Amino acid sequence: MERGFILSGISKKVFLIAILLFLLIALFFYYILPISIPLIIAVITALMLEPAVKFVQSKFKLKRQFSIIIVFTIFTLILAFAIFFIVTKAISQGIKLVEDAPGYIHELTVMWNHYEEYFSNAAQDFPDEIVTAITEEVNNFLESFMLSLKKYVKIENISAFLSYIPNYLVSFLVYLIALFMFMIDLPKLRAGIYKYMTDKTSEKVKFMSSRLSSVIFGFFKAQFLVSLIIMLAAFIGLIIIAPKVAVIMTLVIWIIDLIPIIGSIVILAPWSLYHFFTGNIALGTKLAILAVILLVIRRTVEPKVMGQHMGLSPLATLISMFLGLKLLGILGLIIGPTLLIVFKSAKEAGLIKLNFKI
Repeated sequence: MERGFILSGISKKVFLIAILLFLLIALFFYYILPISIPLIIAVITALMLEPAVKFVQSKFKLKRQFSIIIVFTIFTLILAFAIFFIVTKAISQGIKLVEDAPGYIHELTVMWNHYEEYFSNAAQDFPDEIVTAITEEVNNFLESFMLSLKKYVKIENISAFLSYIPNYLVSFLVYLIALFMFMIDLPKLRAGIYKYMTDKTSEKVKFMSSRLSSVIFGFFKAQFLVSLIIMLAAFIGLIIIAPKVAVIMTLVIWIIDLIPIIGSIVILAPWSLYHFFTGNIALGTKLAILAVILLVIRRTVEPKVMGQHMGLSPLATLISMFLGLKLLGILGLIIGPTLLIVFKSAKEAGLIKLNFKI
């Protein structure tokens, strides 16, 4: 009887501890994680750059500090150049879009008037009620679309976006400083963590961390390789379709295609639809065909490249990206697969065991 009470007391204690841990984890994900994203990305980047640091250290026989400075400097210059190019192009294209928006709206209006006249002539044998209902529905849709376009494509919205730049700069500086510090202290952090583990557990964690570092590096390497293939195919297609803007649009497509899931379809689909609606059917068709070709290339090449460099199935990668995007925004496209890699690496190391049957 007494033993039953003791077991009951222990089970209640374990249950309360489990509830407390669950609440702490929930609070962490709800409150701490969103404001800690620059630090989390800094840790992930430090793990990703660790193989490069070791390579420079062994190749040139340098001390770790000098290897870190070289790798960090190269990484920062590449990142700064990419951000500068993307931001300047985004701002210039955004301003140009605002300036040209009235012209686009006018062209769409003229196009719809032309199609409305054509539809009225073609539907003379239809009942007047049907023709009137269809015309009113399309007019309402077009009017609401134009109102939405005028509402969102404004200088005020771009100014509001630009007002957030100081906050982004602060987060970016925190990220760079934290990255440099994590790169320097990574061995100390690992040693401090291993100190509280048994030899068996520390070996498993070492395996998991090395696996995590290589897989994260493989993820970005795979994305970069796929984007290069897409860039080459897009450049060849645009040289044939629209040679005047082939170079700049290829660069835009390449940068957008570096973002997981989104891809070049985000650029080519609206571009193609615009030419369809404005009457340039030939150019719209060519752009649509190019979009389909790039989509097929990505869906054909990406699973193979991802599988080779990450060891994750394409379905698992897609699901983790989608859930990360929905829960954490654009950065979730990176954090989602990273958490999946952490789980998979911990399972391979034997830290997580899921050998059960129902």
